[in-house]
Amino acid sequence: MKLKHNINPVLLQFINFIILVYTVVTYIPWYIFSGSRQAIAKSKQVKARPVNNRPGAAYRSVNSLHCLASVLYPGCDTLDKVFKYAKTKYRDKKLLGTREILKEEDEIQPSGKVFKKVILGKYTWLSYEDVYIKAVNFGNGLAVLGQQPKTNIAIFCETRAEWMIAAQACFMCNYQLVTLYATLGGAAIVHGLNETEVTTIITSKELMQTKLKEIVSQIPRLRHIITVDGKPTTWSEFPKGVIVHTMASVQAMGAKADSGSKQQARPVPSDIAVIMYTSGSTGIPKGVMISHCNIIAGITGMAERIPNLGEKDIYIGYLPLAHVLELSAELVCLSHGCRIGYSSPQTLADQSSKIKKGSKGDVTTLKPTLMAAVPEIMDRIYKNVMNKVNEMTSFQRNLFILAYNYKMEQISKGYTTPLCDSLIFRKVRMLLGGKIRILLCGGAPLSAATQRFMNICFCCPVGQGYGLTESAGAGTITEVWDYTTGRVGAPLVCCEIKLMNWEEGGYYNTDKPYPRGEILIGGQNVTIGYYKNEGRTRKDFTIDENGQRWLHTGDIGEFHQDGCLKIIGEFLNSGKHICIYTPVFQGCSLL
Repeated sequence: MKLKHNINPVLLQFINFIILVYTVVTYIPWYIFSGSRQAIAKSKQVKARPVNNRPGAAYRSVNSLHCLASVLYPGCDTLDKVFKYAKTKYRDKKLLGTREILKEEDEIQPSGKVFKKVILGKYTWLSYEDVYIKAVNFGNGLAVLGQQPKTNIAIFCETRAEWMIAAQACFMCNYQLVTLYATLGGAAIVHGLNETEVTTIITSKELMQTKLKEIVSQIPRLRHIITVDGKPTTWSEFPKGVIVHTMASVQAMGAKADSGSKQQARPVPSDIAVIMYTSGSTGIPKGVMISHCNIIAGITGMAERIPNLGEKDIYIGYLPLAHVLELSAELVCLSHGCRIGYSSPQTLADQSSKIKKGSKGDVTTLKPTLMAAVPEIMDRIYKNVMNKVNEMTSFQRNLFILAYNYKMEQISKGYTTPLCDSLIFRKVRMLLGGKIRILLCGGAPLSAATQRFMNICFCCPVGQGYGLTESAGAGTITEVWDYTTGRVGAPLVCCEIKLMNWEEGGYYNTDKPYPRGEILIGGQNVTIGYYKNEGRTRKDFTIDENGQRWLHTGDIGEFHQDGCLKIIGEFLNSGKHICIYTPVFQGCSLL
């Protein structure tokens, strides 16, 4: 996407001369000593290879050719062990952050519509130790309410710190966490809750008053509703026998429980951690059964693609935690000592819909280094940037466009532009807090033009990846120094990918110049199957002669010579929930 400019030719020559002088004086030494040379070399390296020379052979990352990675830390083969390891290592470090609400008010628009506006304060933080204690108490409190190991419990809630605390409690006590999107319709929610036969729902006061209140009579097994906020409330509309608790009261029960009641059955790697319901884009939503070892393998592969991940990183969480991408991203951060500050699409930026004019959005306050986004959010960011550009003077606007096109040319060659970054794009970068170093894009395919726009204006890697709920979100992710567009990267170190002939469409793994076919993902991240749907499970999942489990994605791809995958065909009525995203080892420990 090259921007057009209308600038005086003499001025254009002068600006080009300044850029040339700057390059000679500063860029060449910077190029030699900064590592840019090595990054360019890495971008040209082969990233994945087939395991043998036979047609249709599986491709693996060059970092896991002989052994697929499956655990983050030796001995941490379940999610409760991963969190306990992180708690021990990062005990007093900040983990989960929430902004305090200073003021709420109604703003009447000229049309007569009333919009809710908020003024938010600083982030308040819970340490790793704080979160661990709250999760232990909550899990014990659920046991007091009658929750048994290996039974289902639902969470129907917006993304927030309490969501993660509740999830960790369930992982510790081996409760199977049923996740449902807060945006699902009533019929889909009822289907998921009744199919999993839950007796307890964890939710927010707002969702209880809006969605649950209308459908609670259709969930006959329901006995407990736990709100993560607010005071205990009863509703005359609720059926008799349904009790409403607060999360704080359940935690208080757990803290007071005797030592015997605290001895919960711990999970084993093959136990189900999450039953994740998809959005139901092709009919009623299906519950994907994801085990502890599935999730751990997935986040092992994801984290390997994020260089220098650690205590200095801050992740902003605002996408639905009921989506495998957001859940995986937050678990990656939690296991590496990162901070997670919570937000929402309505309070994300200074221009977001619920932020009162003149107040600061969450990214401005938090200044995250890691962020995930979906195309819809990126479109809003693009619109905000271009509105700012259009408000510039003619000279400023043409200078921005010139710098944009110059940087686009340099990026395509693998180079960076420190002068443009510091002088031209600094203010644009501040729209996301100014410190983003990796931007992960998920939820849908990302166009090359949008990817390049974000690369240029926010001065950070923006790549793509490919995964599904059925593969625990893991499949491929581009490396941070790979600035090509239109591809989804090489297989992660936790899995292998092969292409199966699809004769009806004319795609064969013997095609030239690139092998093509239906994408199959194999590895420990491939999930158990669909809840109470053995027929569909048998159709979409197979096990080969070596005992490797494979997911038939229904998508068509091709492998390029460097081992990177490109999606070239729409999925074949698979009905799966695709997670395409952008920018973690026992089995084979790569630590």
